[in-house]
Amino acid sequence: MSKPVFWSVVAVMVALDRLSKWAVSTSIDPATSVSLVPGFASLVHVRNPGAAFGMLATADPLMRSAFFALITTAVVATLAVLFMRDRLSGTLECAAAAAIIGGALGNAWDRLTLGEVIDFIDLYAGPWHWPAFNLADSFITLGALAFVLASFMGRRGVESA
Repeated sequence: MSKPVFWSVVAVMVALDRLSKWAVSTSIDPATSVSLVPGFASLVHVRNPGAAFGMLATADPLMRSAFFALITTAVVATLAVLFMRDRLSGTLECAAAAAIIGGALGNAWDRLTLGEVIDFIDLYAGPWHWPAFNLADSFITLGALAFVLASFMGRRGVESA
């Protein structure tokens, strides 16, 4: 994947995340749930000061901010350096890195500007509920899964053209 394409993918992911969070925060009241697929998915407006599943939500805000800043910087810098030094083995790994960077930057934007992350996708089945999440979380998860897939595929079939 070329450098302009890689950084364009990162920028599009950040933009999609920002746009979706703006749309939710300006159109859905925090106490409201909008059903998308009855019995399965809704849109909600949740503010999460913590990490995945609300981890660290009750931690000291200064420590939590420092922790997230450190982790985000480390992950983004590591993946960016791997990409820039051509250490990623093919298109799938490059796309995975772009997704993770885009998602990490999307959530970092919220943490820097709001002190918390806007989550809005609520999946459930009967009494089972997955914690609300956002597009940035989805990009990070899909990027991680793409790295796992690439590791199973090896260099076969994922080389850059």
